Amino acid sequence: MRLGRVFDDRTRKAVTSTVYKRTRDVKGAIFRTLLQVALLVALLVLAVLLVDTVLDGWSVLDGRLGDFLAGGLRSQSGDPELGVFQGIRGSLWIAVFVIVLAFPLGIGAAIYLEEYAPRSRLTSFIELNIRNLAGVPSVVYGLLGLAIFVRGLEDITGGKSVTAAGITLAVLVLPIVIITSSEAIRAVPGALREAGYGAGATKWEVIRTQILPYAAPGILTGTLLSLSRAIGEAAPLILVGAVTGFLGGQSGLLDVTQLQERFTAMPIVITRWVQQSGRDGGFATAAAAAIVVMLVVVLLLNSAAIFLRNHFEKKR
Repeated sequence: MRLGRVFDDRTRKAVTSTVYKRTRDVKGAIFRTLLQVALLVALLVLAVLLVDTVLDGWSVLDGRLGDFLAGGLRSQSGDPELGVFQGIRGSLWIAVFVIVLAFPLGIGAAIYLEEYAPRSRLTSFIELNIRNLAGVPSVVYGLLGLAIFVRGLEDITGGKSVTAAGITLAVLVLPIVIITSSEAIRAVPGALREAGYGAGATKWEVIRTQILPYAAPGILTGTLLSLSRAIGEAAPLILVGAVTGFLGGQSGLLDVTQLQERFTAMPIVITRWVQQSGRDGGFATAAAAAIVVMLVVVLLLNSAAIFLRNHFEKKR
């Protein structure tokens, strides 16, 4: 009797385990299918928007791409000199400021927080506030830039200038650079540090020869993606004085004499043309073409991030 009871218990457990496993497999399959459907819907929406935008701006891109890239802001959409040159120039200067200011400061701060700063309540408090700053709306940074860089430091920045805008956007993406760089450094295996210290290397030598090369893919990816965000911001630029109407002058692409002059940028140009499309339908076509140009720039930056990440991962 006992033997039969033991077999009955084992059979019952085996059947229960099999049923439970099949139930989990079914739930997992349903969840995976839902994720695939969500991905397909998102990709479909993006594809439709992209195709619609390209078709709307194709008459400009196909017929006069060179003139469109070299032209300036005009009051009439039919003006043959209408283009995005001034917007491209402003966006390039903003990118330069972000690269020069936000990247080294952000990476340096991440190295200090992860490798030098003691684990204390103060360090945790600083890291928490950095994460909070990364979630602050961009318009708040625009107000900060207006108060400090446009008005408070007008003698240095030139007031409503591309310098003030570049510094404002560098401050905007600085928390993102710090966070992404910190995560990349934190992901470095502890064995690499221990091996370096075991060989008699100093902390700086370990950071330079072991930690930074291993963390480089993550750091580069995060910094380039933050640059893409900076180039696409519009609200802070409006607040620090980006020109939304006609802007004279066709100086060089990166002419340093323009650093303290009035400016515009690609997001501002697109916003302005969309607003003007109500009275002049030709601006809708121009705005679509400008969106395509900006998407190509962002795509190139993201491609560069992927290429550099893969390149440095192979060197590990």
